[in-house]
Amino acid sequence: MRVRRFTAAAIALVAMGGAAGCAGAAGGGSGAGGGTVQMVLWPGPEGDAMQKVVDAYNAGQGKKDGVTVKMTLLSRTDTFAKEATEMAAKSSSVDVYFTASYIVGQHAPSLDPIAGVDSSAYFPVAVDGLTYEGKLYGLPLDVSNHFLLYRKDLIDQLMSDAAWKAEYGKVSQEVVGKSLTPKPPADWNWDDFVAAAAFFTKKYNSGSPTTYGTALQAKNLLYNVMIWDDVLWSQGGSWLDSSGKPTLNSAAGKAAMSVYSTIYTKGLTSPDSAQAEFPETQAAMQSGNAAFALQWSAGYADLNSAEKSPKTAGKIGIAPVPGEQHKTHVHALAVGLNKYSKNKANAMKWLTYLATPAAMTTYAQAGGIPAMPSVLQAQQGTNPVFSSITDSIGTYGFAEPTLKNSFQAYSDLADALSGAWVGREPADAALAKADDALNRLSG
Repeated sequence: MRVRRFTAAAIALVAMGGAAGCAGAAGGGSGAGGGTVQMVLWPGPEGDAMQKVVDAYNAGQGKKDGVTVKMTLLSRTDTFAKEATEMAAKSSSVDVYFTASYIVGQHAPSLDPIAGVDSSAYFPVAVDGLTYEGKLYGLPLDVSNHFLLYRKDLIDQLMSDAAWKAEYGKVSQEVVGKSLTPKPPADWNWDDFVAAAAFFTKKYNSGSPTTYGTALQAKNLLYNVMIWDDVLWSQGGSWLDSSGKPTLNSAAGKAAMSVYSTIYTKGLTSPDSAQAEFPETQAAMQSGNAAFALQWSAGYADLNSAEKSPKTAGKIGIAPVPGEQHKTHVHALAVGLNKYSKNKANAMKWLTYLATPAAMTTYAQAGGIPAMPSVLQAQQGTNPVFSSITDSIGTYGFAEPTLKNSFQAYSDLADALSGAWVGREPADAALAKADDALNRLSG
């Protein structure tokens, strides 16, 4: 399957190259008032939403600009790999590449900085994540962050039921070593998170309505590092210290590792969590198997949908990531201008349009999560989670350091840390390996 998807991607880009060549022959390829702009994105909700924006541009502003945008959707698995091939070849087949905060440092040598676009309309953390060596290389599209998504009905009962409160005190004493009183999820620290996970686990509370308290995303996967980073940053940690030295093997790193390993080894999450990511976490919540989880903001809509999640619809609450600092990772999906495009003037007309609130409003209404707080606030009727996203990112958002090899760094950190997340190797050794990986990649 992977080979077949890659082949389809290659064919698509070859076709794009032919189209670009035709545009150049017609006089538009040089950006002299006309032509076709070729753009790559990946499929899924982002690609579907972007098609609505492309159609609106082509039918309206694009006619005034003398520009037609053609978008090719590659595989979610192979998009970055295929783009890397095109970039290495200094190809001009693509005018606008798909990029993201976590890979823009790798893409930057093949992109032109985004110039002449007012970036003040975007979340600052989204702009920071797409800035490499002081220059902005990606125009933000979707923004992603994390929430604590929880069953409001269960937490409401915990906060009001005297018998449940008493049992909570006993369970918390057993699991975290101190008798705790239930708090609203917005006020949780990590002890509260672990205690609540234990209370809603049948192993510790036979009267729990759920089998497990939480669903941990502990698969060896780079995107799962982003969620674990919330725990790290909320403990005051980071990848690098102020001098650029790796600092994972620290008190903050060990505390963050302890949260995961405690949850997994004490059985507060399914043993299958060792192979879990976004879909498995969604399924655990949808089935009623878990009471709460750290989850990507994009998961809220389906969990609250009567059609997709009848057991949880209307019952899902949103709270910040636990911890004294309530930190959430933020990254932005984006598009960048190919340094080797022969159609840059026209491509910039399209990118300038994409940077408008009008374009991002169309994007939001079609299912995107644009990185413009003003648009999210205005479109709360489209998606009720937009207001929470705006507040959370504005207050608690952070972006990991943008390295030349950030994408590889996430993968290497997943390799180093995932075994310790589930208690299969010592935290100190895993964190030391993680620091070694960062040292190699950040130099």
